[in-house]
Amino acid sequence: MGIFRKRPIRYPLLVLFLLGAVAAILIMMWNVWVGIAFIAIYAVAAYYTVKVELLTYVETEKHIQTLSYRMEDVGKEAFLEMPFGILLMNDEMTVEWANPFMLRVLQQESLVGYELEMISEELPILVNQEQKNETVIAINDRKYHIYYKEEEKLFYFFDITKQVQIEKQYMADRTVLAILFIDNYDELTSGMDDQARSVTNTMMTSIINEWAAHYDIFVKRIASDRYMAVLNESILSELEQKRFSILDVIRERTLMQKNLSLTLSIGIGAGSQSLVELGQLAQSGLDLVLGRGGDQVAIKQSNGKIRFYGGKTNPVEKRTRVRARVISHALSDLIQDSDRVFVMGHKSPDMDSIGASVGVRKMVAMNGIEGFVVVNFDEVRGSVDRLMTELEQKTDFYDRFITPDEALSKITPKSLVVIVDTHKPSMVIDSRILSRTDKVVVIDHHRRGEEFINNPTLVYMEPYASSTAELVTELLEYQPQNEKLLPLEATALLSGIIVDTKSFTLRTGARTFEAASYLRTFGADTVLIQRLLKEDVETYVARSKIIQTVEFPFAGIAIANGEDSKIYDSVLIAQTADILLTMKDVGASFVIAHRNDGLIGISARSLGEVNVQLVMERLGGGGHLTNAATQMEAQSIDEVKKYLYEAINEVIEGSKES
Repeated sequence: MGIFRKRPIRYPLLVLFLLGAVAAILIMMWNVWVGIAFIAIYAVAAYYTVKVELLTYVETEKHIQTLSYRMEDVGKEAFLEMPFGILLMNDEMTVEWANPFMLRVLQQESLVGYELEMISEELPILVNQEQKNETVIAINDRKYHIYYKEEEKLFYFFDITKQVQIEKQYMADRTVLAILFIDNYDELTSGMDDQARSVTNTMMTSIINEWAAHYDIFVKRIASDRYMAVLNESILSELEQKRFSILDVIRERTLMQKNLSLTLSIGIGAGSQSLVELGQLAQSGLDLVLGRGGDQVAIKQSNGKIRFYGGKTNPVEKRTRVRARVISHALSDLIQDSDRVFVMGHKSPDMDSIGASVGVRKMVAMNGIEGFVVVNFDEVRGSVDRLMTELEQKTDFYDRFITPDEALSKITPKSLVVIVDTHKPSMVIDSRILSRTDKVVVIDHHRRGEEFINNPTLVYMEPYASSTAELVTELLEYQPQNEKLLPLEATALLSGIIVDTKSFTLRTGARTFEAASYLRTFGADTVLIQRLLKEDVETYVARSKIIQTVEFPFAGIAIANGEDSKIYDSVLIAQTADILLTMKDVGASFVIAHRNDGLIGISARSLGEVNVQLVMERLGGGGHLTNAATQMEAQSIDEVKKYLYEAINEVIEGSKES
């Protein structure tokens, strides 16, 4: 029984012995000799069973003891030599214990008593954050993914340096597609003979191939004025650092060697694994660049983000009106296929917006369709208000000016909406009107920005034009002439051209004067325009007070601002920027002031040396190289001024680098 007490399985054997004893007694009662023989055999079998069981138990116990010792030894070894760091801290945020891995990482013999900030400034931040319990930090040129266990006050450090390097290499090797387009190739080579055209082709191909070879880019000419390029993200990053110097090289070398004003536009697709999507992004980027006047680069990402480079030159005026004639006929077809036409400009309309709207309404009347001009009368002020008064007194179509609510009650799915002097849904008088029909036409002279009206039926955007009124005037010339342009309608269109060109001094081309001449033949009254553009004394004084605040934080750049406690009309802000530009040694001007809509506006003007469009785009606005603006939500003018200084500095430094 001593054996059984030492063994955990004694009870099954005891039961077996008891059963054997009972069997022996029964057999003895039946036959004594048979019972004695049974007892002898059973005793021998029981002895050997117990002996084997005891030996097995002893061997198993020895094996378990050996295995337990080995496991304890391996556990200690693994705990101390595991390939990740463990850091235990106390309530005072100092280290209480660290495993050997952390000692090797920080190259210290002991970390006990070290403050967390001495290891990394991000560790105390991670401890104090309630929701986030992991982060990535750099220690001695290596990256570590850190997990923090709040209850145990324990940090785990996993070395992810190789993973980060692989990810970085993967991102750098991602494919990027680009389409290169020679902006004005057809126009400049149309009058050349075959030899001169061949020399020009060779020169352009040579310049582009040299540039591609320098940056290890594969480039292939796919048309006389178009190239396809394949590169990767690391090369693209290098090109961005150089601000795409190829634009300046093309412009300068062609002008120097052949006296040609050839420029290059590039659309780039990036950020996608799909080659089809990259191609679509590159083409979309190129379309965007051409809509902005060319001589630029647009990098379009798959997430919708766009980056622009270049745009240092004014768009080149087209020599022919073929596109104007084609657009005019297409617009005429759209008008005739509609039940009503609604013309709408931008918020706080100016003379160009109203003049262009009047011109488009006239086109609608020439095609025998009912047309309306959508106006928010609460936003009409100054010279525009005086023009509207003249239209009310001297014409019989003033009832065609309707409010946005009236337009919404009249519009049908078959109606046509024509947007003039803007292409941004956020800038139109009422964006609800755009959703009531699928037929939308955009006529604008601004450089195309990221925000654009969704899926327009027809787009006529020419950044070279002085004004939208100029574009509309050209379209009018190719419309049915069964109804003549009224003198006041011609005056409205000419006033838009005069205001946007600052009386034919800025962005004025040959076609601008042709459009003005055409309007004069229909009785456009320049004297009336001067009377409409007159201002009152209060406006003059308010503008003078803004000019008194002028500063020159950068050479040749004037910045003035209104008072934080006053609201200023957007037209007054723009006029002040125009006046600052006329002053000596001023190449660009910016005026900041509070607007009626609760935003803080910036009007920007330039003589061409500073691209104010790029500056305004960095602040969410847009416009032209020499005329741009933006509106921002901010607490004070000083806050906006700070953002403006940063944007100007970025553009100026970018110009120097390129």
